[in-house]
Formats: sequence, structure tokens, C-alpha cells
Amino acid sequence: MKRRLLGIYAKLHAAFGPRAWWPADTPEEVIFGAILTQNAAWSNVVQALQALKDAHLLSFRRIDAADQQELARLVRPARYFNQKARALKAFAGYFGSRYHYSLERMRRRDTLELRDELLGVYRIGPETADCILLYALGKPVFVVDAYTKRILSRHGILSMQHGYDDFQGLFMKHLPPDVAFYNDFHAQLVKLGNVYCSPKPRCEACPLRNLRGRLNV
Repeated sequence: MKRRLLGIYAKLHAAFGPRAWWPADTPEEVIFGAILTQNAAWSNVVQALQALKDAHLLSFRRIDAADQQELARLVRPARYFNQKARALKAFAGYFGSRYHYSLERMRRRDTLELRDELLGVYRIGPETADCILLYALGKPVFVVDAYTKRILSRHGILSMQHGYDDFQGLFMKHLPPDVAFYNDFHAQLVKLGNVYCSPKPRCEACPLRNLRGRLNV
């Protein structure tokens, strides 16, 4: 399985080059994006992030003191704006009370303990928690998203009936715990899912079209 996963990565990297994902100016901005991108197109998230920047609110210290209704208005482009405004406030409260708004303090925590903490914060599920751990805090945790599940299931590696932990465990069991590698591998899968492996796939042009064992789609 290690060889197969590395083969997938090699084909994607040859096709797309290094992806340099996640797009953000600061680690804290990564966390904003991870919360706002739930069930939203990234282009809409960019609009919400820009609105927060323009309002000088792209800081969890400031979010903690901000009015939730005003936050909802600003993040409206990212959909589910009332819930996401509440989620930003919830994270800010947790971040401030537990870590005094210091990502460095948070980074020093044990990865599994920190992951459990994050999963206890409003609207932070496994994918969002792992995005925060990998992209904002530099922890070697593989992020699984809908693209990952779709791609691996279509190539007969796991099925869509498998859970998040099954997909994540596949990568983390067989691949070395390297932050930069996990980062780029996940980004390659996102690119493939966006361009080729959509719900209506473009298999004839896919970089993985000759990969052994693909299932019918």
C-alpha cells in the first residue's frame, strides 16, 4: 500500500507540480479559513476573509470582543453565516482562555490531546481540526476531505462507506509523518478533485487514468 500511495503522489506531483497550499498570510488566517470553508466554495471564503480583513477583524483576540451579528454580516458570503460567526466566536473564546491567543503555546501541546480539544469546540469536526493541526500548527496529521474519499474509492483502495478515521489511518500508517509531504499530498488530491475527479469525472484526461485497480464510476 505504501508503494501505491507513493505512486499516486508521484503521478499527481508530476502533473501539477508543488501546490503551496494552504493560501493564507498567517497561521491564524489558516484557522479562519478552515472554519469558514465548511460547506462553502473557496472563492466565497476568500470574500469573507477579505471582509474580515477590511474590518480589521482577522484576529481571534478581536473576534472575541466583536459583535456576533456584525461577524455574521461580514462572513455572509461563506454561507451558514450565523453558525460560522458563532463558530469563530467559540474558537476565539477557547483560544483565548486556554492559550491566551498564542499559537506557539497551542503548538507545544501533544497532537492527539490537542485534536481532542479542538473536536470539543463548536462546529469543529475531524477535517477542520486536522486542517488546523497540519496547516496552521505544523503537526504531522493527514487531512481527509470529500475529494480524498472520492478518489480513493474510485480506485478501489477504500469505499465511500469507510469512515474518516479509516481514510486517515491508511495514509498515516503507510506514509512517514512528514508535515510538508502531508501538506502537498493533500493539496494534490484537492487539485485532482477540482479538475478531474468531480462527481462527473473526466477520467480520460486524469493523471491517474492508468493507475491499476480503478473501479468503475
